[in-house]
Amino acid sequence: MTALILALVAGAVVGLALGGLGGGGSVLAVPILIYLLGFTPAQAATASLIIVTLTSIPVLVGHARDGHVAWRTGLLFAAAGIVPAMLTGAAAGHLPQAALTIAFALVAGLAALRMLRPSPARTTGTAHPGKAGDAGAGLGAVTGFLGVGGGFLAVPTLVGVLGLPMRRAVGTSLLVITANSVAALGARAGSGTHLDWAVIAPFTAAAVLGAWDGKRLSYKLKGATLQRVFACVLLAVTVFMLADALL
Repeated sequence: MTALILALVAGAVVGLALGGLGGGGSVLAVPILIYLLGFTPAQAATASLIIVTLTSIPVLVGHARDGHVAWRTGLLFAAAGIVPAMLTGAAAGHLPQAALTIAFALVAGLAALRMLRPSPARTTGTAHPGKAGDAGAGLGAVTGFLGVGGGFLAVPTLVGVLGLPMRRAVGTSLLVITANSVAALGARAGSGTHLDWAVIAPFTAAAVLGAWDGKRLSYKLKGATLQRVFACVLLAVTVFMLADALL
């Protein structure tokens, strides 16, 4: 019963992040699954991809209906990341658990620092195909390697590098997350990783509901405010995970 309650509460928090920020669900889900629900890093990575994929799809549909998805930029970004996501996803299963934990924490920390110093957003909503491809390939590699959807890196990249306004970056990020997560899951299929569906199912259901609340929240708060709050959460996660892995 305790695990069920934790899964429901954690799912709601992850959903709020995905719906409100267009990312951050997996960067929160992985440490929650490891430290509160007893998953190994490999199990947590695979489970978070499942949770984030199933949560992102309905919220993506909502953002698309509101006209907040830059389809051309998002598809270029996502397509470039599919192969790297599959390659690094397959390689991640052969690395020590501690190495994955440290790598995850460092990437989360870098993303937090990047979000605390966001570049001014341009409002054109367009991006050079080369920039979108390069950024998408790098994000896909991170997605497959660490088992994260990549939204916590995609949003700052879409805003600061590719020039999307924050609201469109949030919606477009969900498109990128879905594509990268499906590719990474494909690479991990058949790995033999045991998954506790009694935890994953309620976690996902709560995340889907929380994501709709997060989407509504994103319309009430300024994008910069959401970014700062999330960056502070990421920094806390980084410190905790590094301390646990190194001490």
